[in-house]
Amino acid sequence: MAEFNAMDTAAFKGVWVFCEQREGQIQTISYQLLSEGRKLANDLGVELCGVVMGSELNEDYIKALGGYGADRVYYIDSPLLKDYTTDGYAKVLCDLVMDKKPEIVLIGATNLGRDLGPRCAARLHTGLTADCTHLDVDVEKYKNFLRTTSNIDVDNTKFEENTNLKMTRPAFGGHLMATIICPRFRPQMSTVRPGVMQTQPYDEAGAAKVVIEKVTPALTADDIHVEILDIKKSAKKMVDLIGADVVVSVGRGISSDVEKGIALAEELAGVLGGVVGASRAVTDEGWLSSDHQVGQTGKTVHPRIYVALGISGAIQHVAGMQDSETIIAVNKNESAPIFDVATYGIVGDLFKVVPELIKEIRAIKAAQ
Repeated sequence: MAEFNAMDTAAFKGVWVFCEQREGQIQTISYQLLSEGRKLANDLGVELCGVVMGSELNEDYIKALGGYGADRVYYIDSPLLKDYTTDGYAKVLCDLVMDKKPEIVLIGATNLGRDLGPRCAARLHTGLTADCTHLDVDVEKYKNFLRTTSNIDVDNTKFEENTNLKMTRPAFGGHLMATIICPRFRPQMSTVRPGVMQTQPYDEAGAAKVVIEKVTPALTADDIHVEILDIKKSAKKMVDLIGADVVVSVGRGISSDVEKGIALAEELAGVLGGVVGASRAVTDEGWLSSDHQVGQTGKTVHPRIYVALGISGAIQHVAGMQDSETIIAVNKNESAPIFDVATYGIVGDLFKVVPELIKEIRAIKAAQ
């Protein structure tokens, strides 16, 4: 293995994505990160590599990673990697990073990724930025991003010209957005929430030409200090916000009659064929469970229609739904920030407006 020095930044090249699999199935977050990694790799003029670990995985699944942008896939195959363990996965990933020296490593901010990422960053003596919502290496692209998402006077601000990874994430409870760089150490590591990055269309040609490099890890049972005896899954009904075509979300505006507000949202979602979401204020109060939460500390959604009922439009919430195709906002406060991103805005009491919306939608459906 080549000598590893995290401060020798010039020795590192390439963009890597850790491609998570569970029970042999590649997780959707892997495709999202490959799509984003492809953009970064193109800007840097380097190779995009996927890294997948497991045991006797279906090779078609591995080839499919090329369809989402990977030039090369490192497939680490071992019976010891069939199920995730912190010890096993961290050792294998760190060994590969030390050998190949990528400059950027992206990991999904799933339960597994949140465990693996920090462990690897500590072993590699580098930094990790968690829960990123935007990534850039090109300074001009980063400036354009700031022009639409911040109050910074971009044209009169001096920016250092470099290709450091600019990792943007919510800070101070989602009230601010911070951009973090790791200029002195490599690799630059980031975890990204599922649903934040958009998946590019699948490319058959990319899948056909991807290079699969099978790696035999230097891993023994003695390296793993936890034995998995059994995996048990508890059945819990959770709302599928990320996959929904229509999301009707409620905010603090329902506080005068919480039960009625939620009931109206459920009824509106029902006639539109959608699901109910919520702002952080609603889940913090316990009015709806956390799986309903939309925003940087919840889920990022891209539905065809997003309806915001009684939601003021705090930056952490807006960042989680602003890419919806059509946004309809209902709020009593005509100055609410939510109207700045809304396609259509209705200034009024949601308890009066929503029943009328439901009535009109039902009438239109009945006439069809």
